[in-house]
Amino acid sequence: MGEMKRLLAILGFALLGCSVPSRLVQLPGPQTTRTPTPSAPATPRASSEPLGTGANPLVLALPPSTEQSADVLQAGRTLAGLLQKATGFKIVTVIPPSETELVRAFGIGNAHIASLSPFGYLRASEDRRAEAAFGREQEGAVFYGAQFIAPPAAGFTAYFDPTQAKNLVEAAVALAQFRNRKPCWTDALSPSGYVVPLGYLAEAGVPVREPAFLAGHPAVVRALYAGGICDFGATYVDARTYPALEDELPDVKNKIAVVWRVPPIIPYETLVFAHEMPVDVRRALTRAFVDLMADPEGRSAMQTLYGIGAMQVVQDAQYDEFRKAVRAAGLDWNALIK
Repeated sequence: MGEMKRLLAILGFALLGCSVPSRLVQLPGPQTTRTPTPSAPATPRASSEPLGTGANPLVLALPPSTEQSADVLQAGRTLAGLLQKATGFKIVTVIPPSETELVRAFGIGNAHIASLSPFGYLRASEDRRAEAAFGREQEGAVFYGAQFIAPPAAGFTAYFDPTQAKNLVEAAVALAQFRNRKPCWTDALSPSGYVVPLGYLAEAGVPVREPAFLAGHPAVVRALYAGGICDFGATYVDARTYPALEDELPDVKNKIAVVWRVPPIIPYETLVFAHEMPVDVRRALTRAFVDLMADPEGRSAMQTLYGIGAMQVVQDAQYDEFRKAVRAAGLDWNALIK
């Protein structure tokens, strides 16, 4: 117990017995199976010791939650142990109760490694709290696109050529026809079904009517197919091929056209390192994660923790177009993360 108190003191946390954590919860080290110890609100951590030493350990953040499953906790211990073995750095794990608190923890030195959502990464990088290291890969890519869809029967012109899979005109030309029309968005936190398309409309100077927010991407397609709810919508590429939709509406691709496609600028989750991390530490961790993803045990831990089965090295500059679109949308970035 003395060792746990020492580590909590190092991290600026105070022991609270059995109370519910209000900030970050530190887990036991990789070699122990004791129950996680709740902690007090995190405070800035300052140390003159090198990062990654016993007196100044690296902090690996597990997915934000107020209650984690046994599988996630075990995966966290496994990942920390594998990274510690590969790098020689001392690594402890914590559980942030929310992504908002996780981003804050990066800013005060209480988190060094974590996976962030697209908007969480923008918030953290904007404040120079964290930097992109790896992007989660899906179907060979770490960025994906969005699409504006509408029924041609409503008089809209499709400026996307499906045979060549490319847009025929610039966004401003294609989107102008949506001026003062009503959109269907998926939900207020969706990058592809709301935020990025809204940003493209704003950049094109196209005002729209009060939107309808629906429950998911297939719902937007269904609403446009049925008619009478909205004039156009936005989804990921290509929500029209969602299996249940194709079974329910076999002619959906004929009745709902892609008017224009947003290029693949939207990131999946991003594995990040703290901005304050020394270059040599970052390089060692980068090598360790590359090797770890080639190891079945390491890959399994990453899949359980962050849903990452494959990933690619990324640079912050690759997020510039996404950042630009989100800024243009004019939304409160803090409201886009939980």
